[in-house]
Amino acid sequence: MLRHAEEKDISRIAEILIFTKRDTYRSIFNNDDVSFNQMQVLKEIKRLNNPDSLNNLYVYDDGIVKAIITLENKGKWFNIKEFFVDPFFQHNGIGTKILNEVFLRNDKFLLYVLDKNKRAIDFYKKMGFKYSGEKEEFENSGFYMLKFTKV
Repeated sequence: MLRHAEEKDISRIAEILIFTKRDTYRSIFNNDDVSFNQMQVLKEIKRLNNPDSLNNLYVYDDGIVKAIITLENKGKWFNIKEFFVDPFFQHNGIGTKILNEVFLRNDKFLLYVLDKNKRAIDFYKKMGFKYSGEKEEFENSGFYMLKFTKV
């Protein structure tokens, strides 16, 4: 069900990225200009048409692409860069299935999650991630990206 992304997946990946980011972050940042003018499916499709954009990107596909995860190998660590389940398919165990499959590839993972994204923080904690105590401000926004690790 988890497979490397292919060119045929680009439009679906763009939909998942844009709609999930809107659903997750609009209420946090309260910036409709970003949510609806800057974040556009066609702009994302153009970005994804870069030859290297799919290198580390995987899709969860059970006949419908329902989620995406980007894994970047950092030596002994795997960095989870993006992880989004389409809002229509959330709360069905897909995120858990994906991470459990990914955990078979390595035993050391890191990721950053926005401090106001309580739902994601709770999910990652449930999956065994721990807050490292490290944080970085997100684009001078007053919000912070918290570093979580799983070993």
